[in-house]
Amino acid sequence: MQELVPNQGDAWKFMLEQMDGVFDNLSRKKIKIDKLPNVELFKRLKINEIPPEIIDWVGLSLFLRVQTLALRTAEMHIALGSDIHETAFTPTTYNGDYTVWLKNRLLYQFQNRLNIIENSLHKLDGMALDLAHQFLENKKLIRKHFVDFDWTKMKSERIRIHGDFHLGQVLVNGDDFYLLDFEGEPESTIRDRKVKQPPLKDVAGMFRSFHYAIYATIFNNADKYPFEQEELFKAGELLFKYLVGAFLETYIEKAQSGNLNIGYSHEINFLLKYCILEKAVYELGYELNSRPRWAVIPLRGIQTIMGY
Repeated sequence: MQELVPNQGDAWKFMLEQMDGVFDNLSRKKIKIDKLPNVELFKRLKINEIPPEIIDWVGLSLFLRVQTLALRTAEMHIALGSDIHETAFTPTTYNGDYTVWLKNRLLYQFQNRLNIIENSLHKLDGMALDLAHQFLENKKLIRKHFVDFDWTKMKSERIRIHGDFHLGQVLVNGDDFYLLDFEGEPESTIRDRKVKQPPLKDVAGMFRSFHYAIYATIFNNADKYPFEQEELFKAGELLFKYLVGAFLETYIEKAQSGNLNIGYSHEINFLLKYCILEKAVYELGYELNSRPRWAVIPLRGIQTIMGY
């Protein structure tokens, strides 16, 4: 069951080091943030489709590493969804029972987060407070997004997934990665952890982890980069979209070539948006309870995904 994996630490530490270099490059290479080309979220990007200005800023090696991580993630899902004999691991379709379970769980969690945020406004200031008010103003929109899950439109399949997939669950070994800790989300019951879910839920968890690494870098090095925080956030959101695009291109190609049914682009985008929103709402409770200053990260993630 266990094996010693030689490694250079986890991917969270690795990504923070990479991010520090990327934000350092802004001043070192005299990059004008406003002039950097934008891209829409979830647009799949081959390496040669990433604009040269972005490669010059971020560096080619980080995109190549993100591709490798995407490849290993897809291989994990292909393995988890490839057992046709053991029913606990056979892929399955969406149905009414799953949808009822999903909505009950998410609406309960969402209400809990609303209560926490209303009781925590006095702990927030500046941008976090502005985003918290926007979140409360848009609560009907967010709740509607959770309720709008229509299983009859889903053509993809559900499988057993990792369930708590983020950079801290990945070990770096040279240019490669090892994925570990398959016990699922700490807040969930054992029964809930066994429920088959869209593999894109793990992908969404990793994307939230990218988002965290970007913002943690900005927060932890406030005095180091000679830019206004708002400018750094703008650069961070742009960087996030390119990392997501590079990851998705490799992940989708590998998953589909391995006969993993993750749906077509419209369904993929819907599920990613749905799962990222779910993850960010989940994170909001943790941040408000333990470090309110960081609540800006999930709040910004929710704003980005909902586009309000």
